[in-house]
Amino acid sequence: MKINYNKILRDNMLNFFREVLLNIAENGLQDGHHLYITFDTNNTKVKIPKWLKEKHPQEMTIVIQYEYWNFVIKKNLFNIGLSFNNIKTDLTIPYAAVISFADPQANFGLRLATEQQNKKKIKPKINKIPKKKNNILEFKKNSKS
Repeated sequence: MKINYNKILRDNMLNFFREVLLNIAENGLQDGHHLYITFDTNNTKVKIPKWLKEKHPQEMTIVIQYEYWNFVIKKNLFNIGLSFNNIKTDLTIPYAAVISFADPQANFGLRLATEQQNKKKIKPKINKIPKKKNNILEFKKNSKS
Protein backbone atom coordinates (compact mmCIF):
# COMPACT_ATOMS: atom_id res chain seq x y z
CA MET A 1 0.00 0.00 0.00
CA LYS A 2 1.38 3.37 -1.04
CA ILE A 3 1.43 6.06 1.64
CA ASN A 4 0.29 9.44 0.34
CA TYR A 5 2.49 11.65 2.51
CA ASN A 6 1.50 14.85 0.71
CA LYS A 7 -2.20 14.29 1.39
CA ILE A 8 -1.59 13.42 5.05
CA LEU A 9 0.59 16.49 5.53
CA ARG A 10 -1.85 18.80 3.73
CA ASP A 11 -4.82 17.46 5.72
CA ASN A 12 -2.96 18.11 8.96
CA MET A 13 -1.89 21.59 7.90
CA LEU A 14 -5.50 22.39 6.97
CA ASN A 15 -6.65 21.09 10.36
CA PHE A 16 -4.08 23.38 11.96
CA PHE A 17 -5.37 26.32 9.89
CA ARG A 18 -8.98 25.50 10.88
CA GLU A 19 -7.92 25.45 14.57
CA VAL A 20 -6.37 28.91 14.16
CA LEU A 21 -9.63 30.18 12.63
CA LEU A 22 -11.69 28.55 15.41
CA ASN A 23 -9.49 30.27 17.99
CA ILE A 24 -10.06 33.63 16.31
CA ALA A 25 -13.82 33.02 16.06
CA GLU A 26 -14.00 32.19 19.78
CA ASN A 27 -11.49 34.69 21.21
CA GLY A 28 -11.06 37.37 18.56
CA LEU A 29 -7.73 38.77 17.45
CA GLN A 30 -5.60 40.19 20.24
CA ASP A 31 -2.23 41.85 20.76
CA GLY A 32 -1.83 43.01 17.16
CA HIS A 33 -2.37 39.60 15.58
CA HIS A 34 -3.85 39.56 12.08
CA LEU A 35 -4.02 37.01 9.30
CA TYR A 36 -3.19 37.24 5.63
CA ILE A 37 -4.98 34.44 3.80
CA THR A 38 -4.27 33.78 0.12
CA PHE A 39 -6.66 31.54 -1.77
CA ASP A 40 -7.30 30.27 -5.28
CA THR A 41 -10.23 32.22 -6.75
CA ASN A 42 -10.63 29.58 -9.50
CA ASN A 43 -11.73 26.94 -7.01
CA THR A 44 -15.34 26.14 -7.97
CA LYS A 45 -16.47 26.21 -4.31
CA VAL A 46 -15.13 29.71 -3.65
CA LYS A 47 -18.03 32.17 -3.46
CA ILE A 48 -17.09 35.79 -4.08
CA PRO A 49 -18.89 38.50 -6.05
CA LYS A 50 -18.30 38.59 -9.79
CA TRP A 51 -16.63 42.03 -9.66
CA LEU A 52 -14.13 40.74 -7.09
CA LYS A 53 -13.42 37.61 -9.16
CA GLU A 54 -12.78 39.81 -12.22
CA LYS A 55 -10.35 41.89 -10.20
CA HIS A 56 -8.58 38.77 -8.84
CA PRO A 57 -8.88 36.09 -11.56
CA GLN A 58 -6.22 33.70 -10.16
CA GLU A 59 -5.75 34.24 -6.46
CA MET A 60 -6.61 36.75 -3.80
CA THR A 61 -5.25 37.70 -0.39
CA ILE A 62 -7.58 38.86 2.34
CA VAL A 63 -6.63 40.34 5.70
CA ILE A 64 -8.48 39.49 8.88
CA GLN A 65 -7.71 42.19 11.38
CA TYR A 66 -10.04 44.91 12.65
CA GLU A 67 -13.31 44.74 10.80
CA TYR A 68 -14.95 41.47 9.83
CA TRP A 69 -18.33 39.86 10.48
CA ASN A 70 -20.32 36.69 9.81
CA PHE A 71 -17.16 34.74 10.62
CA VAL A 72 -18.32 31.12 10.61
CA ILE A 73 -15.96 28.16 10.66
CA LYS A 74 -17.29 24.94 9.14
CA LYS A 75 -15.80 21.51 8.53
CA ASN A 76 -14.65 22.16 4.93
CA LEU A 77 -14.86 25.94 4.55
CA PHE A 78 -15.23 29.26 6.30
CA ASN A 79 -17.45 32.27 5.71
CA ILE A 80 -16.39 35.83 6.43
CA GLY A 81 -17.70 39.30 5.74
CA LEU A 82 -15.15 41.94 4.73
CA SER A 83 -15.26 45.43 3.29
CA PHE A 84 -13.65 46.21 -0.08
CA ASN A 85 -13.61 49.94 -0.90
CA ASN A 86 -16.51 50.40 1.54
CA ILE A 87 -18.53 47.62 -0.13
CA LYS A 88 -19.55 45.02 2.42
CA THR A 89 -18.98 41.59 0.93
CA ASP A 90 -19.54 38.04 2.14
CA LEU A 91 -16.99 35.41 1.09
CA THR A 92 -17.08 31.63 1.27
CA ILE A 93 -13.67 30.01 1.09
CA PRO A 94 -13.17 26.23 1.19
CA TYR A 95 -10.00 25.08 2.91
CA ALA A 96 -9.03 23.23 -0.28
CA ALA A 97 -8.63 26.65 -1.98
CA VAL A 98 -6.26 28.09 0.65
CA ILE A 99 -2.76 28.60 -0.73
CA SER A 100 -1.12 30.22 2.31
CA PHE A 101 -1.71 32.12 5.49
CA ALA A 102 0.49 34.22 7.73
CA ASP A 103 0.35 36.13 11.00
CA PRO A 104 3.07 38.82 10.78
CA GLN A 105 2.69 39.67 14.48
CA ALA A 106 3.70 36.11 15.40
CA ASN A 107 6.24 35.91 12.55
CA PHE A 108 4.45 32.75 11.40
CA GLY A 109 3.31 31.59 7.99
CA LEU A 110 2.37 28.39 6.26
CA ARG A 111 2.30 27.69 2.52
CA LEU A 112 -0.17 25.09 1.35
CA ALA A 113 -0.41 23.64 -2.14
CA THR A 114 -3.86 23.82 -3.68
CA GLU A 115 -5.54 20.62 -4.85
CA GLN A 116 -4.89 21.76 -8.42
CA GLN A 117 -1.16 22.07 -7.70
CA ASN A 118 -1.16 18.63 -6.07
CA LYS A 119 -2.74 17.10 -9.20
CA LYS A 120 0.18 18.25 -11.38
CA LYS A 121 2.33 15.50 -9.83
CA ILE A 122 5.66 17.24 -9.84
CA LYS A 123 8.38 14.59 -9.81
CA PRO A 124 11.49 15.45 -7.81
CA LYS A 125 14.91 15.02 -9.38
CA ILE A 126 16.64 11.97 -8.00
CA ASN A 127 20.42 11.83 -8.22
CA LYS A 128 22.28 8.59 -8.73
CA ILE A 129 23.03 6.57 -5.63
CA PRO A 130 26.37 7.70 -4.22
CA LYS A 131 29.28 5.29 -4.37
CA LYS A 132 30.15 3.50 -1.17
CA LYS A 133 33.81 3.30 -0.10
CA ASN A 134 34.85 1.74 3.18
CA ASN A 135 31.42 2.21 4.74
CA ILE A 136 31.56 5.94 3.92
CA LEU A 137 29.01 7.47 1.61
CA GLU A 138 30.25 10.25 -0.62
CA PHE A 139 27.70 12.88 -1.56
CA LYS A 140 28.60 15.19 -4.38
CA LYS A 141 26.73 18.43 -4.86
CA ASN A 142 24.86 18.54 -8.16
CA SER A 143 26.24 21.52 -10.09
CA LYS A 144 22.86 22.07 -11.77
CA SER A 145 21.02 22.65 -8.46
